[in-house]
Amino acid sequence: MPIPAHGLPAEELFRRLEMYKERDVSWRAGKILTGIYDPGGETEAVVKEAYTRFLTENALYPNLFPSLLQLENEVVRMVVDLLQGDGEVVGNCTSGGTESIMLAVKSVRDKARVERPEISMPEIVLSQTAHPAFHKAAHYLGLKTIVTPFDLQSFRADPAAMRQAITPNTILLVASAPCYSHGVIDPISEIAEIAREHNLCFHVDACVGGIHLSLLRKAGYPIPPFDLSVPGVTSLSVDMHKYGYAPKNVSVILYRQRALRRYAFFASAETTSYSVLNTTVLSSKSGGPVAGAWAALNYLGEDGYLRIVREVSEATRQMLEGILELDDVYVLGEPAMCMFALASRTLNIFELDDEMTRRGWTLQPQFSAGGGPANLHVSVHYSTVGHVAEFLQALRESIATLKERGNAGAQEALALKAEVERLMAQPDAETFARIVALAGVEPGRLPSNFARINTVLDALPDSLVGTLLLEYLNSLYA
Repeated sequence: MPIPAHGLPAEELFRRLEMYKERDVSWRAGKILTGIYDPGGETEAVVKEAYTRFLTENALYPNLFPSLLQLENEVVRMVVDLLQGDGEVVGNCTSGGTESIMLAVKSVRDKARVERPEISMPEIVLSQTAHPAFHKAAHYLGLKTIVTPFDLQSFRADPAAMRQAITPNTILLVASAPCYSHGVIDPISEIAEIAREHNLCFHVDACVGGIHLSLLRKAGYPIPPFDLSVPGVTSLSVDMHKYGYAPKNVSVILYRQRALRRYAFFASAETTSYSVLNTTVLSSKSGGPVAGAWAALNYLGEDGYLRIVREVSEATRQMLEGILELDDVYVLGEPAMCMFALASRTLNIFELDDEMTRRGWTLQPQFSAGGGPANLHVSVHYSTVGHVAEFLQALRESIATLKERGNAGAQEALALKAEVERLMAQPDAETFARIVALAGVEPGRLPSNFARINTVLDALPDSLVGTLLLEYLNSLYA
């Protein structure tokens, strides 16, 4: 595909872009319950304007663009205040939760290299409910993850299991507030005490919920201690582009002490090039995201955020009450905020997802793990407010449609799982290709229905799921 010989007129260029978007989901309708956090049109317009005003400025050069340094420092100090940090807490803006987590892990790893040089393979202890970004960080940084079981009733991390998993090689404990998958808060204070007893660093992943939970607390909701007010928490990550309603990509990584943050930074003066100084993994980065985050915080203000939080909480309460009236689905654990996971004992949950998709709703399938069932993740955000009745109606209709089919869907799911088990019992060179064919995966194409694919993937060992998805991903992009 060569570059066009002649430039396109602007109107033609934008026409094509809109044409490309025709297959995308319509996120403005408030029916995407994952990955989108819409603050409403008025706030969106303000943060977009702020973003574009700093689109070209490069945050790699605070000497050239001191405005970006000021914006970042102000965003960080506001977030520190919200997360109950003191004057010793420092932080930086990153491109997202994964980068914030990457830096948190790097800081602890590099600290251990200096203070505990006898450790050849550092270990991170974390619950199976922790976000995959920690496994990505360990993969990139050469660390070992020690995964502990979670409580199958509450879906919270098990402090006793984490304590038992600590070895002389452990450098970091991890907990979530809340965990993305189920929306529950781990027992932060208990885990923090374990970290203090063993003189370990302790990171709280508050990427998805740090802003929302802090505002719930301010609004008078009973939120357990989870942030920098808890002694023993040494770092914390919180995304602005989720329930901070800032544009992507902007998160904040906070460190209890400046000395710990020093290990996250990078400097190089060894080459013929200019000296490089990095606060984050990225070097060049647009000033737009930080300006957008600053705009969101200042435009909404505490009163605006509290209004959103109250309305979203009420919408979530109505959703959960409506779900309680349904016999075929139930909520896992006890969600602490506007996120939860739906499971079913009578239906193939992945078929339910497809039915909801046909009715215009986007949920997020999650595979069974650690004894917990496959489920559908739901994140309620501001644009969902006002659509609760539509959601519950679509859910009732989807369940009714599946029940009208009898147990055909459940029988097909059992048959698919049985075939996967048969193929895995005696694997050979053709097993992988047969599983791909069984799932209905077509290389280079996005499927229209996911139930069959997800049912097959859910029956596979985790390691094989990863391999299959990587192969598919590799075929999807040019």
